[in-house]
Amino acid sequence: MERRIDAVLREQTPTEYFKELVESALARQHVQAGDLTEYYVVNLLCQYVRLDPAAHADHGEPLAVRLARALQTGGTEQRARLGSLGDFSLFTTGFFSDSLSRRHVDVDYYVSMGAYAYGSLSRAEDAFKEVFAELSRKFVGFSDVLADISERTTLTSNND
Repeated sequence: MERRIDAVLREQTPTEYFKELVESALARQHVQAGDLTEYYVVNLLCQYVRLDPAAHADHGEPLAVRLARALQTGGTEQRARLGSLGDFSLFTTGFFSDSLSRRHVDVDYYVSMGAYAYGSLSRAEDAFKEVFAELSRKFVGFSDVLADISERTTLTSNND
């Protein structure tokens, strides 16, 4: 009896939980992802689980303004701003695409801004260059993966 209870009530870290969800959703959506890209998406979900308003302070600004600010900076700050823009766009299109239909801008705007931000990051020489290139190329596919996770975890509804 104890073994059955353990199987039902096993503890998982957020990383373990999201890793299982991402792997399953990638398979269902037929999206091929490199190991590092898969890890990046898992980490993105873990970041959005933590409620840290300071980390997401500029999310109320239009994406075009955020992109312009990022492009006016350089170095580490630019990379951080572009990464934040790409991540926010990917998360939003995956989890809240239905709500975008009620706004002045649609999902395509978020897709183009996010893919552009990741594409910009892919031109720098660092360990995540290929990850950002893959996220840029397959932005819609990864958005579908997040939408699949959203539907299966019932974190959103069409009205949210």
